[in-house]
Amino acid sequence: MNPDIRHLDFNLLKALDALLDERSVTRAAERLNLTQPAVSGMLTRLRESFDDPLFVRAQRGIVPTLRAQQLAVPVKQLLSDIEHILQPQAFDPVMANMTLTIASTDYALRAVVVPFLSALRVQAPNIRVAVQPVDSQHLLNQLDRGDVDWALVTPENTASGLHAAKLFDERYVCVMRADHPDAFGETLALDRFCALDHVLVSSSGGAFQGVTDQALARIGRSRRVTVSVTSFLVLPEILMASDLIAVVPRRLATKSNGLIMLEPPVDIPGFSKTVAWHERTHHEPGHKWLRSLLIDTCKTLD
Repeated sequence: MNPDIRHLDFNLLKALDALLDERSVTRAAERLNLTQPAVSGMLTRLRESFDDPLFVRAQRGIVPTLRAQQLAVPVKQLLSDIEHILQPQAFDPVMANMTLTIASTDYALRAVVVPFLSALRVQAPNIRVAVQPVDSQHLLNQLDRGDVDWALVTPENTASGLHAAKLFDERYVCVMRADHPDAFGETLALDRFCALDHVLVSSSGGAFQGVTDQALARIGRSRRVTVSVTSFLVLPEILMASDLIAVVPRRLATKSNGLIMLEPPVDIPGFSKTVAWHERTHHEPGHKWLRSLLIDTCKTLD
């Protein structure tokens, strides 16, 4: 056969395999869903390519030449390998051994990643997860290069060209320690809310204003923010040790023992959380399974 791979016709190899198995042009044609003249023409091309008759007529059908017999095993193996390449590999979570890299905000680490890891450890215990901070400036390049598989962001921060799925909508609540002097009722009066000392989480660090302050400003009011921290993770300890209050996403408040939630006395716009991923992993069975698990896990926590 012509050694140049550009001239290799795999359909001819399929015909050769069928002829070797069936020992009949008619039966080979039926197996390949082709006409008998079409298979006869393919046999002619095979003879030219291998410079060998390959099959000779016998009393019943055809019999392979020695050259054809030598080709039988390698041709069948080659066709099997090609079929394996073209078929997506089945994904078995229990046996899967891979690493998933997630870019996550501080909020999403607790609200999304923690419950996801809990579900993942049960169903796919050998999958490793690496979590790193979201680097907005380089995130798209990280996804392009494969340094990051998922980004847990908001729709507004999802770059065009990425795939994305909405995980949930989030709203804000007011939190304080359970034995706080103002821990009664379902909401705080606006005047009391503005008079109390607040702690604010600023991801960039050092800020003393956020979405709550913008909402208050729209109605001509303001609050007293006396502490600014960069992480939600330390917030429960600060609240438990003081009379400070905070406005936080609801999913964080529900995971904090010793704190209670009240409705804020001002309308604060919420946000949506999404998972974004690159085209390179969009069709990969393992990543499809992992995304499905993530989405299902978030739904069960609504």
